[in-house]
Amino acid sequence: MPNVSVCRLRFRAAGRWLTSAVTLVVASLLCGAATAQPARPAAPAPQTSQAAPAAATPASPGNPASAAQAGAAAPAGASSEGGQGAPADAPPDTRGLDQEVQGLKKDVVDLNRDLFVLEEELLFPANTQVAVFLSMDVGDFFALDSVTLKIDQKEVINYLYTPREVEALLKGGVHRLYLGNLKVGKHELVAFFSGKGPNERDYKRGATLRFEKGIGAKYLELKINDRQRRLQPEFEIKDWE
Repeated sequence: MPNVSVCRLRFRAAGRWLTSAVTLVVASLLCGAATAQPARPAAPAPQTSQAAPAAATPASPGNPASAAQAGAAAPAGASSEGGQGAPADAPPDTRGLDQEVQGLKKDVVDLNRDLFVLEEELLFPANTQVAVFLSMDVGDFFALDSVTLKIDQKEVINYLYTPREVEALLKGGVHRLYLGNLKVGKHELVAFFSGKGPNERDYKRGATLRFEKGIGAKYLELKINDRQRRLQPEFEIKDWE
C-alpha cells in the first residue's frame, strides 16, 4: 500500500507546478500582445505660418492670364489647410488572445480533474477501498449538526455540516463522508449523530454495524429517517452488497 502522506505531497507539488506553468504562459502571451501593438505615428506639428504666395503679376485689363492664376491659388491653399487632421488608429484586436487564455484555463481544469482521479486511484485502490455516504429523509424531527465516524474503535472523521449542506441533503443529495482503506476481514463501524431533536433539544444518537470486507470496494450508507409513529428520528447503517 503506498504511503498516503508522501503521495499527497507529490500531488500537491504537481498541482502547484502546473498552476505556476500556466501563469507564466498567460503572462508571456500578455507581454507578447503588448509588444506587438503598432506604434502610433506622431501627430503632425501645427503650421504656424503659411508659405508666402508666389508673387503674382498684378492684374490688368490687358493681362487676363494673371487674374486667372491668382484665383486658382486661393482654393489650393484652402484644401491644404483642411487636410491637416488625421483619424486616430483603432485599438488592437485582442479577441485571439482572450480565446487562447480561455483555452488554457479549460486545459488547467481538465488536468486538475485528471490529477484528482489519479490521486484517488493511487491512494485508495479498489481492493482495499471503503467509502461511507450519508443521506437524509424529511428532517422534521432532527436537524443535523455533525457526524463522528469510528472504524474498529478508531476515529476516522468528525464532520461539521453547514446549513447549505444540510439543505442539499434534505433535497435528496448524498454526501461522501469518508473514503479510506481497509484490509480484508471483519470490521466494526460506529457513527454518532449530533444536532437538534424534537422541541429544539440537543440530540445525540449512535448507530453500529459489523461488516466483512472482501476483495473489492466496500460501500456503506448512513441514513437518517423520520419515524412518524414515534415522532422521533431514526438512524441506521446500510451495507451496499
